[in-house]
Amino acid sequence: MVRWAEHGELAGLVPIELAADGLFEQVGITFPPGTTQVEEVTDPASVLVEVLVEGEPPAGFALVGWVDGNVHLDQLAVHPGRMRQGVGGRLVTAVLDHAAASGAPAVTLTTFRDVPWNAPWYTRHGFTVLPEERWGPELRALVEHERELGIEVAPRVVMSVRTGDAGPVKRL
Repeated sequence: MVRWAEHGELAGLVPIELAADGLFEQVGITFPPGTTQVEEVTDPASVLVEVLVEGEPPAGFALVGWVDGNVHLDQLAVHPGRMRQGVGGRLVTAVLDHAAASGAPAVTLTTFRDVPWNAPWYTRHGFTVLPEERWGPELRALVEHERELGIEVAPRVVMSVRTGDAGPVKRL
């Protein structure tokens, strides 16, 4: 079940993000030291969680915000022990549903171009690469901020899906 996070769950999401980030070492990507994205969250209303069994910790989460009038998927993390069970797909579906319900014309994100569970995975869920000439000022600033943080340790892309175009997306 996907739902909005509760305040007391935020600290428990940090190990999920760290475990998911650890998978990048398999493809030679090591992130710079610092806090995780979810550690910086103060408002649980910006985090969707997938709870497989009520009363158990979430299996994954999606951190969302707003960029240039679109819902922006800041982070999608699924605990490696819960991968390949549809958790990520259900979280993406919930993000798309949230965007449509909020009147956002699209969902945007930044991700690694060549990592199989990044851009290729999002492509299977209806996202396409957004050319730089279509980036708004906030998205451009976000990409620059990621570069300054040292996150661009491998080729990255900006992707988007229009909320009205998400119909044929494979719903997991």
